Amino acid sequence: MPAASGTPVAFIHVSDRQRALDFYVGKLGLVVRSSDPFGDFLEVGAALIRLTALPDYKAGAHPVFGWHVEDIEVGVKALTDRGVVFTIYEGFGQDALGIWTAPGGAARVAWFADPDGNVLSLSQG
Repeated sequence: MPAASGTPVAFIHVSDRQRALDFYVGKLGLVVRSSDPFGDFLEVGAALIRLTALPDYKAGAHPVFGWHVEDIEVGVKALTDRGVVFTIYEGFGQDALGIWTAPGGAARVAWFADPDGNVLSLSQG
């Protein structure tokens, strides 16, 4: 099967499976497609996220997954209302919502983390 015709799957590692599900399903509103003894597949539009539990997992500092949205302010406010906290990086020049605007204004990005510290993002432009 050619890769272009398959379903995209992003792999996100977590240390506590139930805590991660509470966040991704409860706060982000994703739906569990299936589960097995090692993890869970979550629906993300036409793609999937595979949450895999690794008890000693430690997240890195860079984004692992993001959503491109039509209106980033609406997206940030909706997630904030669901209890998601956006990250403000000191000296980065983000606005009060945590949205960074690239020079020239062509792109806007806001970052937030899951309970394990995996960096996620919303972007527009």
